[in-house]
Amino acid sequence: MSKNNPSLLLKNGRLIDAGQNLDGKFDIFIVDGKVNEVATGLDVVADQVIDLGGLWVLPGAIDLHVHLREPGYEYKETILSGAQAAVAGGFTSIACMANTNPVNDNAAVTRFILEQARTAPAKVLPIAAISQGMQGEALVEMGDLVEAGAVAFSDDGKTVPNSKLLRHALEYASLFKKPLLCHCQDNALFADGVIHEGVISASHGLAGIPSLAEEIDIARTIMLAEYLRVPVHICHLSSRGGVELVRAAKARGVRVTAEATPHHLFLDERAVADLEYREPLDETAKPSMLCYNTNTKMSPPLRSAEDVAALRQALSEGLIDVIATDHAPHEATEKAVEYDLAPFGVVGLETALALALRLVEEGDLTPLQMVARMSLRPAAILGLNSCGSLAPDMAADLMIVDPEREWVVDPQKFHSKARNTPFAGWRLKGRVVKTFVDGRVVFSI
Repeated sequence: MSKNNPSLLLKNGRLIDAGQNLDGKFDIFIVDGKVNEVATGLDVVADQVIDLGGLWVLPGAIDLHVHLREPGYEYKETILSGAQAAVAGGFTSIACMANTNPVNDNAAVTRFILEQARTAPAKVLPIAAISQGMQGEALVEMGDLVEAGAVAFSDDGKTVPNSKLLRHALEYASLFKKPLLCHCQDNALFADGVIHEGVISASHGLAGIPSLAEEIDIARTIMLAEYLRVPVHICHLSSRGGVELVRAAKARGVRVTAEATPHHLFLDERAVADLEYREPLDETAKPSMLCYNTNTKMSPPLRSAEDVAALRQALSEGLIDVIATDHAPHEATEKAVEYDLAPFGVVGLETALALALRLVEEGDLTPLQMVARMSLRPAAILGLNSCGSLAPDMAADLMIVDPEREWVVDPQKFHSKARNTPFAGWRLKGRVVKTFVDGRVVFSI
């Protein structure tokens, strides 16, 4: 056994692993950064033994949708600070979008990201752009980017308006067995909107973004994938109409997967004008200004209560495959402006697990389903064969969770450089107490 990576025995934990369909008391023996054995009452010699006393053991969460901002916007977030936020939230692998400066549209930028990630506590997986400069005009050199280490392709933050280019992107990505992650948005319908087109936009005089802006492009993307018989992934599904499009496509056998974010699963358009509509906030951690809080501004926007209910139902059914954060950090002064002028996006890596546990508590998911949505399915979509489960020979990427630990979301205590969360002041239950990557502790409280 390597002394550089000591063997470890985790005893008396509640293992919840969708990959093995296990939910019960198991011991886990870890050797050289991999799971060696999972059984009850293991009696083996290990360099270190940790008695978990009934705490939960989950495969490390995998977020296939984060924005780490480096290179170019390090004042918002860096690869290191984003990875620190990730492991604090139980995420052991994070896939970072390409909208950096320069854009990750060539092998040099991909290699830079991987080099910067060598000292990061989480595994950082670069997602390359679909089009050069994310301008939607010319395809990137996908082969070069895959060889450099890109795990997927996306122009997230923008759509690919040219349907011919999107067709070619789907064809080439499938040849390399890499997923295309699509931000679905009709730019003309989106226009200068800032919130969902509905009751709040009409009554408060804010420019609206209709659900149709999302749904038209979801339909186009699904039709292309169906015609080509290739897989496609829909990012941050937010509307009831989008859910029904995915439902119908899956029923026809289209190889489409979809994700939803915690903010779209818990908040609706009312949060724009009143954060307290959903939650009695902790006075010490809630924002000083409730009305028009720009930390509720994201793309796609928070939609209606009916949309939220549809998303939750679809997540429960497995129609929505993945919970992803769309972690989008911004510097505080960028959000401290008029609602119209504030950038879109909120952070989510440090609150996602506790919110997912609330979905369990509220009956929308079982613990095994939660783990499937946060670990197993993201790993499958990204083709990560050694992650997503704690079966023997898999990487020992895992988190230890105290499901009863209560805490208040205080942005000033985040490990991320950014503070732009819509959940400030919320009282949550369930906290990561340790995170392991390749059998090593990378986070502990």
